[in-house]
Amino acid sequence: MEFRDLKAQYEKYKSEIDAAIQEVINNTNFIGGKEVNTLEQRLAEYVGVRHCITCANGTEAMTLLMMAWDIKEGDAVFVPDFTFFSTGEVVSFRGATPIFVDVDRETFNVDTTKLEKAISKVLEEGKLTPKMIIPVDLFGLPADHIEIEIIAKKYNLRVLEDAAQGFGGSINGKRACSFGDAATTSFFPAKPLGCYGDGGAIFTNDDALAELLNSLKVHGKGDNKYDNVRIGVNSRLDSIQAAVLNVKLTAFIDHELEDVNRVYRLYTEKLKGIVDTPIIPEGYVSSFAQYTIKLKNKEERDALQAKLKEEGIPSMVYYVKPMHKQGAFTEYDYDDNYFEVTNELCDTVLSLPMHPYLSDNEINIVTDNLKEII
Repeated sequence: MEFRDLKAQYEKYKSEIDAAIQEVINNTNFIGGKEVNTLEQRLAEYVGVRHCITCANGTEAMTLLMMAWDIKEGDAVFVPDFTFFSTGEVVSFRGATPIFVDVDRETFNVDTTKLEKAISKVLEEGKLTPKMIIPVDLFGLPADHIEIEIIAKKYNLRVLEDAAQGFGGSINGKRACSFGDAATTSFFPAKPLGCYGDGGAIFTNDDALAELLNSLKVHGKGDNKYDNVRIGVNSRLDSIQAAVLNVKLTAFIDHELEDVNRVYRLYTEKLKGIVDTPIIPEGYVSSFAQYTIKLKNKEERDALQAKLKEEGIPSMVYYVKPMHKQGAFTEYDYDDNYFEVTNELCDTVLSLPMHPYLSDNEINIVTDNLKEII
């Protein structure tokens, strides 16, 4: 059994994927070109924004926005404490200070009440200038962007939606990657929409920002790549990855999002009353990058994971360590008492096999074994 079965997806779309890759090889247009242009247009249309700017990966997508918005030393950027390292990394990379915020126990996303308290605390201390919020759509579920937008406007902060795991999710029909001042996603292979290497994208309705990002991602180019008007980076999505993504995007729209939610419903039905299962608020749709349950304590979680492994059932712990305890952030004096929920989650969460191609039989194997072990 695969944790996320990319082989099953490839077997289903082998002829289309192989033909798309071969077309790039035949036309030898490996960087840029029609595949990338087509993908950007389709992604922007699906999300519902004017611009999609592809780039090398999801981390650089965030970094490019930090560059465009001139986030720098002395700035405070608010980041959930329970997330992947890169969300805080890009803040420190620019010399700014990440302010980690505890999360909601049910949704795993940033706690908006604690977020506002964190902003007020930074303002009262007067050492840093609050500039930005990076809410994360964790495990496929959009953050509470409605409340976050209210807070951002109140304190005049920019919002960067980190939808690396959230592509395909929505709130009342408004899709992930369309919230905030701009949004980013990742095309890492295991993501809801993944390529066969690294890749990322930025989404925005801001025409001037899109123009600046298209310059920054190609060495700060002006009218052409040999006219360099600013310092930029080299961060382009290659044509083969775009070709693969064009095939996969069609599959994602046609059936994969619905199929992964079918798996969610079956898991939840079978595990009800056995473990704490994911909570999807009314009006929300998750793209289920992960299906994450909660156990009573670390000992129960670790024992369950070990026994599942003995039965050939893969599982993963996202995340074993909070952001505020990462060694890279030891220069900051974070008070562990502010992160009660995150500390608990790191000891109790376990993600089960989850993907659109998971069969009913495989779901039964996972849930039957889990029930027996528990």
